[in-house]
Amino acid sequence: MTNQRNPLIETRSIDYIPEAERHGSLYSQFTLWLGANLQITAIVTGALAVVLGGDVFWSLIGLLIGQVLGGAVVALHAAQGPKLGLPQMISSRVQFGVYGAAIPIVLVCLMYLGFSATGAVLSGQAIAQLISVSDSAGILIFAGCIALLTMFGYRVIHLVGRVASVLGVIAFVYLFARLMTLNDIGLLLENRHFAWSTFLLAVSLSASWQIAFGPYVADYSRYLPSKTSSWKTFTAVGLGTVLGAQASMVLGVFAAALAGQTSAVTKWRPSLAWAVPGSWPPCCT
Repeated sequence: MTNQRNPLIETRSIDYIPEAERHGSLYSQFTLWLGANLQITAIVTGALAVVLGGDVFWSLIGLLIGQVLGGAVVALHAAQGPKLGLPQMISSRVQFGVYGAAIPIVLVCLMYLGFSATGAVLSGQAIAQLISVSDSAGILIFAGCIALLTMFGYRVIHLVGRVASVLGVIAFVYLFARLMTLNDIGLLLENRHFAWSTFLLAVSLSASWQIAFGPYVADYSRYLPSKTSSWKTFTAVGLGTVLGAQASMVLGVFAAALAGQTSAVTKWRPSLAWAVPGSWPPCCT
């Protein structure tokens, strides 16, 4: 494909993508969803499993089960992209009808207003710490970058996804290495108190995190050639989103558990600087 066929700035909107304009690879699907989940909001979501009463061991298992269940839903939607060549919410008109689809669209808009607000606040705070500006300035900088990426569209978003996945992996390897060397993780895992309420809470946290991507996941796979294997698309997106979200939420679980220690304060103090949400490295946004 030539650059003329695949311009840097996306020219398509909600319309069908002709076969002549199809491009991209399954690798970019994996890196997009891996990078999209290696971020602060996912860390906070994982931390909630412990903050709301769960122990570390069963929270980790519950989160993983939820990731797999919710990630399967997301990956199935992604597999529709190459076959239909349409955005997810447009293709939903088949199930809901042209007018009936307005109801889920309204709900999705409300949901993503909340998601965007949460992400903007957390990421803006991280940027503010990095460049020593106010939180408001950090939020505006983050929002401006997101708006710019949106204007460019598909190709630039996938490029950023590849970069974000590499930076995210490096950052999380560093954080987990520091976690293991400064703290006794085995001690946290030994404290096991199973309860259905907190276990199902962990499952629902991660499953709802994944399913929340469902209304637009096919938007980022619809440019793939229509002959692309549905199974391979399912696998690439599913692995990317599950691995990325689970890594983030595992870090959140350990951070919340360490921050909540009431004994051996001196022992845990070196780790608390990065364990609390306000001081997570900006490279994880």
